[in-house]
Amino acid sequence: MPRRRSPSSSSPTAPRNRTPQPVRVRRRSFGDFVKAFLAFVALLVLLVGVPFALAVTAGWPFPETFEPMEWLKQDISVGTFLSILTFVVWLAWAQFTACVLVEMKAALSGVGVPGRVPGAGPSQLLARQLVAALLLVGATAASFTPGLGQLGQSIEGNQRPTVAAAQQTPGLFAQQQEQAAGTAAALAEQASHAEAAAGSSATQRGDTKFYRIQPPEGRHHDSLWEIAERHLGDGRRYKEIFDLNKDRAQPDGSRLSEASLIRPGWIMEMPGDARGGDLVEMPDEAPEVSPEVRQQIRDYDRTGDHARGGGGGSGADQVSVPEQRPAPAPAPANDHSGHQQERQHATPAAQDSSAFGLPEALLAAPLLAAGLLGALGHRRRQALWQSAFAGVGRRRGMEPPTPAGDALDAQDALLVGADPEGVRLLDRSLRGLAASLAAESRPLPIVYAAWLGGDDLHLQLAQPSGKPPAPWRHGEDETLWTLAKEDAARYEDDGTAAPYPGLVSLGTLDGSRLLLNLESVPGLVTLSGSEADRAAVFASVAAELATNGWSDRMTITLVGFGEDLTPLAPNRLRHLDGIEALIETMEAETRQRRGALGAAGHDSVLTGRTGPAQHTRWAPHLVLLAAEPSAEEAVTLAELAADAGRLGIGYLVGTEGRELPGAAWEMEITGDGRLLAPLLGLELDAQLLPAAQLHAVVELFVEADPERGPDGPGDTPPFLVDISEQGRPAVYARLVGPYEIIGLEAPDDERSALLHEALALLLLHREGVHPRVLASALWPRGVPDDVREALVERLRDWLGTDPDGTPRLGTDATGRLVLAPSVVSDLDVLRSLYHEATQGKGVDSRAVRGRLLTDALVLVRGPLLAGRPEGRYRWLTHEIVDAQLPLLVADTGLALADFHLVKDRAEKAIEALNAALRTAPADERLWNELLRATHALGEPERLTTLAADLIGRSGARGLPPRTEALLDELLPGWRDTVAAAG
Repeated sequence: MPRRRSPSSSSPTAPRNRTPQPVRVRRRSFGDFVKAFLAFVALLVLLVGVPFALAVTAGWPFPETFEPMEWLKQDISVGTFLSILTFVVWLAWAQFTACVLVEMKAALSGVGVPGRVPGAGPSQLLARQLVAALLLVGATAASFTPGLGQLGQSIEGNQRPTVAAAQQTPGLFAQQQEQAAGTAAALAEQASHAEAAAGSSATQRGDTKFYRIQPPEGRHHDSLWEIAERHLGDGRRYKEIFDLNKDRAQPDGSRLSEASLIRPGWIMEMPGDARGGDLVEMPDEAPEVSPEVRQQIRDYDRTGDHARGGGGGSGADQVSVPEQRPAPAPAPANDHSGHQQERQHATPAAQDSSAFGLPEALLAAPLLAAGLLGALGHRRRQALWQSAFAGVGRRRGMEPPTPAGDALDAQDALLVGADPEGVRLLDRSLRGLAASLAAESRPLPIVYAAWLGGDDLHLQLAQPSGKPPAPWRHGEDETLWTLAKEDAARYEDDGTAAPYPGLVSLGTLDGSRLLLNLESVPGLVTLSGSEADRAAVFASVAAELATNGWSDRMTITLVGFGEDLTPLAPNRLRHLDGIEALIETMEAETRQRRGALGAAGHDSVLTGRTGPAQHTRWAPHLVLLAAEPSAEEAVTLAELAADAGRLGIGYLVGTEGRELPGAAWEMEITGDGRLLAPLLGLELDAQLLPAAQLHAVVELFVEADPERGPDGPGDTPPFLVDISEQGRPAVYARLVGPYEIIGLEAPDDERSALLHEALALLLLHREGVHPRVLASALWPRGVPDDVREALVERLRDWLGTDPDGTPRLGTDATGRLVLAPSVVSDLDVLRSLYHEATQGKGVDSRAVRGRLLTDALVLVRGPLLAGRPEGRYRWLTHEIVDAQLPLLVADTGLALADFHLVKDRAEKAIEALNAALRTAPADERLWNELLRATHALGEPERLTTLAADLIGRSGARGLPPRTEALLDELLPGWRDTVAAAG
């Protein structure tokens, strides 16, 4: 994956808040060989000597004949007890043998945590220790973790011999591994290494050293971090190896383009100060190397900088991106697809000037922001509809509360940072892939991660899964499937179930966003770091999982944090009090899922998601555990997580730094916002949701909760117009229907569309609009600051000033753009007329109420901004005015109809209701009141015709239950009558 440009880690002055702690590998000692020999002897005695001694002295445990009744008739004697004891010893031997086999399989496979042998306990612990000691001097005990950079890479059967035996790697028991030096010592080491590296660049070519990548036989894949740790003394110096070898042709024809992607058989040129027995110096002869490999190294040596005429520099300021990977995109100032780039490259002063105080974390999380914004809009619509159609209680109005303070800043940051196009690309691409595979009767491949860049989507598979369906294609190898953005446009919403709902953003590298598939991880994912930093990662993960747009259903269990997160998604999020309750819950969940998969004949939830029950079963269950478990609890969680990948269960566990058993992927969050996973080859700019911003987001959802009661949506509009003759506005915009502006000269044609759209946005937000919100609405793909400022000045000039010299476009104390009261829209007038008729002068005067309601309904000329240019006004998808306007018009029509029905003017009432139905055709309240008004005419034929018309409008859904009940009351037998008329 593309690596973020950063200073070389060999620099002694490289700033960092926290130094990653790599595992320091010690070499095999004489004591290791002694331990291994004793372990071998112990295993030989226990596995071979014990059964041989039992067979010689006590005989085999199985009788020669099977006669249970005869056995029961025999006398109980000392021999009987000895036979029972012998059988128990045989049984203990068999159990211990099973433990050894289980531990050997887990150690050699390197996948998952060893399974539990029933009732083994101490026997399995003894077997584990003996197996680990034996393997310690062999290939090494297997790691639990496949590296993310090498996910699914296969080893060719014709792999050539390596230059030397593999260096020892960490074993099964992470607790036994030595920890790296502290931060101060690491800095001193880096300084010395930098001097040595600088000196080595001036040495003769005869001192050049090479290393050949080792195959993962009995251990995890080799990585540049481990090579640097073994031969340079510091894993952080892996970048030096990468810089020396990037883009050079390897023996198999491929090239090194990412530090996390290296393959067995590749040759690495090493810095001059590299040390170690498995290095080869050239051009000196190396008799331990085969002639074929020696020739490969000579050929590779000719591709170095010295052969190409380069300067041989470190190249730390260059970034090489493979063709199939998301390429680092340019970083314009307000780019929705690359907000992270802006944060990386802008100076602090530039960030302050361009952000205007908006929360940076939300600006840099486009997928999270899009999910939160969509969920917030849905919640506000729910509050409106519940307010409008509530059958009990006082009507609460249609005006959601206007956020203030941190909540307002958070809302603006969501509007600026959201990337709904990216969410749509990810969602449709994944569902389209699932539909294509289902059409070919192929199962879904296991996906560990996804990379979402500016132009492409990349899926990292656990193993090769054949040829991807078009338009997907293979990337660098068969474990990488790639889809170009333009090819994804062919997918449409077809109702396919979400195949990978457990994908969640972790951070970015050069503008490409990494999403980890939590439910597919073969074990635990652990996160270390300070408590506050871990909490910010957990909050981001939980919020995105709860609101993302590429999943259908899921359960997210939170333990140890996030008690205030429930308002984000009450149907998805749940909290448990402690780890004990979590273990009890997940043991039951694991048993249930295993049984359900077996009963359905599926080997994993991925198979079930492409079957006929895809919409009702196999939703993921993701566990986010911020509280560090005890040693015993950690073992139990590791056992549960060992088989969780195929069950659709994922675990993210926080730790203070202690290594947990069964940890498949280990990550660390640093104080400067970096997410590190050295053995996976990952170094990301982490996606975070700090506590202050989390609370501000939650406040938005709490205020929009439809269950809040009478203090929910208000009755008073945010902006009231003087509807008297003296209140004639200077600028009047007609938004309800075709867009027209009265009182301003038409701007020049080239900028007319932009200025009209900007004015419409300001008119719909009388509380003020943040400049960055305005810019992101008009230019969703980003715009430089100077262009945004030029637009604001041009808009200010176009609107002009009031007679007293006050600009009609001003700025409030928070820097937000606000319109003067002299700039008015017909929507403002409509709201003011309805408010005055129902809560102002119209309350005490029937004549005034009728006039005001009639004037309000006359303003309605159609839907909001009817006939607007295609491709513009996309920001309306984030607004709730499309829900507010129909409700407001329906309320006005109902109030005017009631005004007329009181005086038995049914025709006038019907006219008002039909006018309202043109803007709110789906409002059931208008249908029902229209039926009552028509019934008041006393013309059954007309009522029958209206009923038939309403049935036609309802379509396949049919009439709402309340409308059917009303027809039963007003027109008994209407079903037969309407059918006959039809």
